Amino acid sequence: MVEMAVTVAAGTHRPCSGVSPAASGNRRLAGWRPLAPAAPAKLRLSSPALRVPRAASPAAVEDGSSSNTDTVPTPKVIIDQDSDPDATIVEVTLGDRLGDLLDTMSALRNLGLNVVKASVCLDSSGKHNKFAITKSSTGRKIDDPELLEAVRLTIINNMLEYHPETSSQLAMGATFGIEPPTEVVDVDIATHIDIYDDGPERSLLVVESADRPGLLVDLVKIIADINITVQSGEFDTEGLLAKAKFHVSYRGKPLIKALQQVLANSLRYFLRRPTTEDASF
Repeated sequence: MVEMAVTVAAGTHRPCSGVSPAASGNRRLAGWRPLAPAAPAKLRLSSPALRVPRAASPAAVEDGSSSNTDTVPTPKVIIDQDSDPDATIVEVTLGDRLGDLLDTMSALRNLGLNVVKASVCLDSSGKHNKFAITKSSTGRKIDDPELLEAVRLTIINNMLEYHPETSSQLAMGATFGIEPPTEVVDVDIATHIDIYDDGPERSLLVVESADRPGLLVDLVKIIADINITVQSGEFDTEGLLAKAKFHVSYRGKPLIKALQQVLANSLRYFLRRPTTEDASF
């Protein structure tokens, strides 16, 4: 395994210049590895199958402050498959409370990943920790939705371990944290699905809904079950909400209106239905 080499100057951070722009034009990025077809009425992937490493020192604060004396900023985790053709970009923000997240980077290595580059920047919203990660086995960006979800849950779990004050602000707080969210998200109101043409070879699917473990995998699985290809995308966790942008195509072409409607209806039905298991039917 290639050793992780990351250097962040202590006490010095560069100003943020914004998130790196997505690949311009219709540049084709490596597609995500397709998932195995799901059985009818069994689209959910059980999140406990994803092994999420725990933080090494739960009682410690990961190079940051755990003060509860002021308003807790909204936790954000962004997984970006668009900005870099060779690596998956991960960005973690929690106001100015986060340190250099060395334990989080170590936990990512335990998933068989390399952190090939790390940076920290500051802007009016706080400190942004960004990592470029690749698979140790291939040296390339992550193309497996299940591994991407494991990365997301690992980062959120470490945030909950080192900053327990975020537990009530993250949907995962009910699963991994010390306190479940105090706010209940109305799924019908929170769910939004839009599909746009995005050039001659693909469409852009935008999904926003209440967050829950395994959601990234579930979304990709539903899309694949309709024989639609996910080329690349971005998955954001913002507090209790999840926001996804996927570049999708059908046989190398944008989705026609009828297929857009089928996809939107499938996603809307899945996201708005109760999260109880299908075994009750």
